[in-house]
Amino acid sequence: MQKVKIPRTVHPAKTAQKRTDLDGYIQVSLFKRLEETTEGVKRDAEVSMSFGLDEQRLVVISGKANVEVDLECQRCNEVFTHQCDVQFTYTPCNEKSEEEAPEEYDLVDLNEYGELDLIQLVEDEFILNLPQIAMHDEAECSVNSNNLVFGEIPEEIEEEKKPNPFDVLKSLKR
Repeated sequence: MQKVKIPRTVHPAKTAQKRTDLDGYIQVSLFKRLEETTEGVKRDAEVSMSFGLDEQRLVVISGKANVEVDLECQRCNEVFTHQCDVQFTYTPCNEKSEEEAPEEYDLVDLNEYGELDLIQLVEDEFILNLPQIAMHDEAECSVNSNNLVFGEIPEEIEEEKKPNPFDVLKSLKR
């Protein structure tokens, strides 16, 4: 099967009734927010999505995607490549689905035309899946974690004795 560009928007109900499967890619140039959040996006994202209806007749969008991004290591400040793999399951948000949607489904809002922005959906998943503190594996990092020093307390501060505020209470006890 040939990989094709993923459409920007789809109408989820119509697409789910047709039980459509999308297998393709999203161009790097469409990931503006991901580009700002990272040091750069290395290649197009590979995306696979399936649309269908579940037992409750809710529209279900499930899929997976992966992309390579450059991140700055917070230990050594060098740029490294991070493989970002995501899996997701969504159902469009409306009054009925909010109450009936199983916990494993995330709710997603539709635009004013009742369509779902697939590019934004996948980009949001990538951003949410980025590590909070980006670091190399310890074996690959140029900074040895055993040599990290976060400061020492000067001896003069250690030796300085502060008066105990409860000493005043001892005199009242007598």
